[in-house]
Amino acid sequence: MTGLLPLIEWVGVAVFALTGALVAARKGMDPFGFVLLGTVTGIGGGTLRDVLLGARPVAWIMDPTVVLICTAVSLAAFVSAHHFEREGRARTLLWADALGLALFAITGTATALASGAPPVSAVLLGVVTATFGGIIRDILAGDVPLVLRRDVYVTAALAGSTAFTAAMAVLPLEVAAVLGFVVGFGLRALAILRGWSLPQYGQRADE
Repeated sequence: MTGLLPLIEWVGVAVFALTGALVAARKGMDPFGFVLLGTVTGIGGGTLRDVLLGARPVAWIMDPTVVLICTAVSLAAFVSAHHFEREGRARTLLWADALGLALFAITGTATALASGAPPVSAVLLGVVTATFGGIIRDILAGDVPLVLRRDVYVTAALAGSTAFTAAMAVLPLEVAAVLGFVVGFGLRALAILRGWSLPQYGQRADE
């Protein structure tokens, strides 16, 4: 990745690490728990993406900068999270997760495209990058992952990744990235603000 995308990746890592640390705060974990949840959330999606691509080494093994970012953010949250009310931490977690989701949908897709993946596969890898870290975070914390709830979550990552991939055909990479981010984050933000959710399978009439 060149230009704007490495910066987006680092911001996404930091934001997702913050979400992991905030979950650790809610669970009353020790500093190790903060760092563990922050790190697996920050690098989990990118790690699975790189493993699935196969042709490239896992990014954080070759350059541990992102691990250091996760550690720093997590420890900073450990010493400062108690200054905020529980409701404030919950709101921050929700919006930080939305931001990280939109950012990673773009960087995951861009990385896949740069590695030679076809557009459909690149879109799916963008979704994987955006969601898998959060899945690990929620499972380790004993929560139901957001992707298994009715929230417009995976749909937002898919929309942002698809918009970015389509825009790449006619726009410069940086412009396409901004467009994809706006679509992904905008959809997730509207879902949060307006309470949008996907239809839920209900009980059948004969049950």
